[in-house]
Amino acid sequence: MPFIQQNIMQDAADADLIREYKASGKLDFLAALYQRYMNLVYGVCLKYFDEEASKDAVMQIFEELIDKLKVHEVQNFKSWLHVLSRNHCLMKLRAMKNKESRQVSIDAHPVVENEEIGHHVNGITLEDNLQSMEKCLETLPEEQKRSVDLFYLQEKSYREVSIITGYEMNKVKSYIQNGKRNLKICMEQQNV
Repeated sequence: MPFIQQNIMQDAADADLIREYKASGKLDFLAALYQRYMNLVYGVCLKYFDEEASKDAVMQIFEELIDKLKVHEVQNFKSWLHVLSRNHCLMKLRAMKNKESRQVSIDAHPVVENEEIGHHVNGITLEDNLQSMEKCLETLPEEQKRSVDLFYLQEKSYREVSIITGYEMNKVKSYIQNGKRNLKICMEQQNV
C-alpha cells in the first residue's frame, strides 16, 4: 500500500501536495513535493556556498518550509521555492559577513593601555571617521540617507527598507547603491 501512495504522490500536482500537507500536516506530502525540486534548491545554494555548505542549506531550507508553507499562499511553488532558497542563502551570507566583520574589527584593534595611542589607525581616530560619516550622511538626499541608515546601520533587508519607507524595491536598491557611493566620495574628500 505505501508503494501505491508513493506513486500517487509522485503523480500529484504541486498544488494538491501543498493542500494535503496543509490539511494533514504530514511531512510525507511535503517531502514528495520538495524531492521534485531538491536539485533546483541545491543549484541555487551552489551559487553562494561550497558543496558541503550547500547540502546543509538544502536541509535547512526544507526545515524552513515546514512552517512557512503552512502560512503562505503559494501559487507557483517552483518560483516561490527558488526565491525562498535565494533569500535563505543571502541571509546566511549576511550573517556570516556580520560575524566576520565583528571578529575582524575586534582583532584589528588590539587593546592599548596607553591612552595617547589608543583608537588611532593610520593617524585618523575612529571618532574622526564616525564624525566624518555622520556629516556625510547628512549631506545625502533624504531618500538615500533614510535607505542607507535602515540598510547598513539598522541592518534591515531590502524588503524591510521598502516596507518601512514605502519606496519601491528597485528604488530602494538604487538609493542604497547611490548613497553608499556618495558617502564614500564625501568621506574621501574630508580625509584628504
